[in-house]
Amino acid sequence: MAELTDYIKGFAVTFKKLFEERVTGDYRGGMAKAGQPDEKRPKVERLHGRHVLNRYEDGMEKCIGCELCAGVCPAKCIHVRGADNDPDNPTSPGERFGYVYEINYLRCIHCDLCVEACPTQAITESKLFEFSFTNRDDAIYTRDELLVGDDGKPRQLPWEDWREGEDEMTSGWMRATSPSGDHRYEGIVQWSGELGYGVRAPELGQSADAADAAIAAGAELDADPAVGADADAETSSGGDR
Repeated sequence: MAELTDYIKGFAVTFKKLFEERVTGDYRGGMAKAGQPDEKRPKVERLHGRHVLNRYEDGMEKCIGCELCAGVCPAKCIHVRGADNDPDNPTSPGERFGYVYEINYLRCIHCDLCVEACPTQAITESKLFEFSFTNRDDAIYTRDELLVGDDGKPRQLPWEDWREGEDEMTSGWMRATSPSGDHRYEGIVQWSGELGYGVRAPELGQSADAADAAIAAGAELDADPAVGADADAETSSGGDR
């Protein structure tokens, strides 16, 4: 009898949920018919979504084929090969460019380590997370698919469900951290402009005019060793006490 009672109680919990407010959205993957709702859930500002390869404002590619992103990737999903630039028609400002660039999304865990490792802000992530594949070949994104178009916007592939604004937060994670981990540079723009967007502003917790005084104070310490020595002496004496 006790087992039957527990059985009924379990169904009672399920039945009660029918009358509570729904927490799921009505999302149809961009395949909704006329009049049908098709809404995505709100996303956090620094969401790690589909990658893009960026260009400078003059249209040149940022990727220099250094392979640091592939080396740091814990899932081994990035394959990069560099090639020398044509002196008469260079692809990137450096000596080399990313001749081959592939990301296997069957392996990618969206950890963003590739973004942090990149020295030129070439690889960043957008807010697009709704993309799926019907075959394994589509899951391996090539350089042509990752590279932004002539307008600076990510290429929209047939199996992706892009919505307005999902490209605007590209590189958000990079722009929300202090360059090189140095707190004195918090809020100071240390990244290059992007084709179609220009120099993106610092975001989420940073302000473009913050930390000027701290930077000036740090520069004074670097320029005057005596000031730095006095500060070290005060720290040591404080520790002795």
